[in-house]
Amino acid sequence: MSGTLVVGVSGSPSDPSRTTTLVGATVERLAAELPDAETVTVEIGPLLADLGAATDREHMSERTRAALAAVEAADVLVVGSPAFRAAYSGAFKLFFDWIGQYDLVDTPVLLTATGGSDRHALLVEHQMRPLFGFFQSTTLPLAVFGNERDFTKRVGGYDIASVDLELRIDQAVRRALPIIRGGFVAAGVDDVRRPADF
Repeated sequence: MSGTLVVGVSGSPSDPSRTTTLVGATVERLAAELPDAETVTVEIGPLLADLGAATDREHMSERTRAALAAVEAADVLVVGSPAFRAAYSGAFKLFFDWIGQYDLVDTPVLLTATGGSDRHALLVEHQMRPLFGFFQSTTLPLAVFGNERDFTKRVGGYDIASVDLELRIDQAVRRALPIIRGGFVAAGVDDVRRPADF
């Protein structure tokens, strides 16, 4: 596969953010395995004013429209959210509310999340997989969850400080690669069956 566009999406409204660090590290690890990969990482926090106030995409800034278009054009997505009330953040949901319903069909999606304790890890299975099931995406077999203790704070951001988390990223990527390389190609919009067809 050449010219693969790998797009990361961090659903954290905070800056700096552990979630952004985890998404970025996963995107980097995945891109290293794909020839000629191009990467884009979208941070949702700075886009929230647009996403929440606009009535349509034409009234959004160019930056916000470009972020949405990058996700819709992705060959592979790496998405992440902090745990908020045992679910993904409202910012994460708001962003994906603006994504075209049929634009992620068959797109491979590697799920990641962060939380204060391991009790939040199931948010990936119980909240995030169903969301991308709605989009008819191909959610990849292993998700990556990072606990607060997996990160260290530095000036201007966070670093991954856990060998276990690095190994989880590596394992998730290795399990994802055969599926990504297998050539899942999104069907054209005209080939997608809509609810009225059933």
